[in-house]
Order: sequence, then C-alpha cells, then structure tokens
Amino acid sequence: MSPHSKHPAFFISSSRRGSQLRVQVIGESTLDNTIAYWQAILAEVEMRPAEQLLIIDELQGEPLTESQWLSFVRSMSNHGLEQMRIAHVKPRGLHRIEYCEIFARDAGFDARVFDDEHAAELWLRYGEP
Repeated sequence: MSPHSKHPAFFISSSRRGSQLRVQVIGESTLDNTIAYWQAILAEVEMRPAEQLLIIDELQGEPLTESQWLSFVRSMSNHGLEQMRIAHVKPRGLHRIEYCEIFARDAGFDARVFDDEHAAELWLRYGEP
C-alpha cells in the first residue's frame, strides 16, 4: 500500500508449492488491512486456483472484534474459498482469532487457526488426526 494511503501500510508476499498457496502478511492489524489482503488472496486464487491456503498472518495491534470477524467471514462466502483447505497461522498469538475459525466453519469453509506454522502444515497435509 502507498504510504500516502489513509489506511495503515502492510506487506503481502505469496509463493506456491504444488497445489498450496502460501501467503505472508506483515503490518498493522486493522479491518481494512484484513479485507485488503484477503482481496489479494481472492485475486491470486482466481488467476491460479489452489487446493490449500497457508496464511502466515503477522499483523500487529488490536485484533479484530468478534462482530468484525463475523461480518468479514460472511463477506468471503461464495468466492471459491469453500473449495480450499485453509490454515491461518498467527505466530504472535491467536488473540481471539478462534472466532474466525468458528465463523468460517459455520459458513462452510474447511479452515483452522494455528499459532505454529509447522502444525498448520501438518494439518494441511494430513487433516484431522
């Protein structure tokens, strides 16, 4: 994002390994930044579909509220993400992101949240134990 934008800056990078899209996002934890990086993910998946999505979310600051997560997850429905297995990693701590997992599963997403990237990778590969 431009430093002249009214929204706090964030940085996003992505890479592919087989059918997995790995996305890392760094910056300030805001609803605008969350929406923006998910829109970038949607655009990437639309161009090149993937079966698995690994998000390394290193946004810092106040976590989104429960109502923000619910509204956000609902807005992500019907964009093709329901066909993917999604692992959302918060290495700095979950900070109430478990709301997101609950809402995502209720909306039909195969999604889990983790505080450890290795555990997320194992879940993506092998699923539930």
